[in-house]
Amino acid sequence: MGRSRARFDKPLALLIAILVIGGALIFASAAFGLLARGAEHMSSVVFNHVALGIGIGLIALLVGASIDHRHWRRFAPYLFAAALIATAAVFLPLIGAEHGGGRRWLIIFGTSFQPSEALKLATIMFAASYFATFRAKVATYTYGLGGFVMIVALPVVLLVLQPDLGTLGIICLSVMAIFIAAGASWKHIAVAACIAVLGLGALTATRPYVRERVMTFVYPSIGQHDQAYQIRQSLIAIGSGKFAGRGFGQGIQKFTYLPEPMGDSIFAVAGEELGFVGATGIVLLFLLFAFRGLSIGARAPDQFGALLAIGISTYLGSEAFINIAAMLGLAPLTGVPLTFMSQGGSAMLVSLASAGILLSISRHRKK
Repeated sequence: MGRSRARFDKPLALLIAILVIGGALIFASAAFGLLARGAEHMSSVVFNHVALGIGIGLIALLVGASIDHRHWRRFAPYLFAAALIATAAVFLPLIGAEHGGGRRWLIIFGTSFQPSEALKLATIMFAASYFATFRAKVATYTYGLGGFVMIVALPVVLLVLQPDLGTLGIICLSVMAIFIAAGASWKHIAVAACIAVLGLGALTATRPYVRERVMTFVYPSIGQHDQAYQIRQSLIAIGSGKFAGRGFGQGIQKFTYLPEPMGDSIFAVAGEELGFVGATGIVLLFLLFAFRGLSIGARAPDQFGALLAIGISTYLGSEAFINIAAMLGLAPLTGVPLTFMSQGGSAMLVSLASAGILLSISRHRKK
């Protein structure tokens, strides 16, 4: 069978289907909890997630899967520039919107969109294109470490100003994975890691909200009504699920004290209702998804496809595990959503589009 007729990777397609369908069911259960609390604007939130996120997202997945991934290389710089401009546009007074202390949304024709979600995929595409082009010079300071810093510099500035450090972390991890896979020297990797640690230290020292989150993670007994409260309620919900869970739809915490049950805390809803068995199953599904994506990258027919698959797999996988770790008290809260599950039309749309591109790369993988 020729490459043009090659089929999608069936295990990857099955994993995506299970995660999306399972995520929709858990989201529906969490939504009933907020509805019972009398939460406002529920209809618009659910519509945004289901119509924009899942509905249009599935169309984006099919489109992304049907287009040869190699075509994206030509447009990667333009998509990256467009995503940077859209992310910067949130600071414009007429179309930018602020919520919860962050200015991260554009409101156009009454519909909100978070452009930093698109910036994740656009940055990954640009990094894959750049390092595939200069793969023979990746070991040099100018094209290797210099290229890495050049790619992440503008996203760092824009996302620190918003602020959206969770998205920034995902972008840096994904570009670092591409940088390593492209053949970066360990010296350059160590320098990049040191820059990241120093940058995080500077943010912790100068930004009170970052310091509060780090202190809450280190000393969870402080901040009774803020981040520590969310972590404590999440642990209560997950712990009360015990081994087999209370049963789907039978969770209690989503009706009472659990903050953001459709958003950051949706894993806690799943843990309470599905128990240790279900929560472990979700973790295993994301592990299998990440490993399958990396395997597709290892068998990609070209350097750009390989690096793009590695970047997308790192993006979607790390996003899930950072969220789960935060809900288990193993990492600071970052506001990173649970991939394919958490509330957010923008995040779901871009995640499904990224998964579609991964499926496209799988069509041309080497035997």
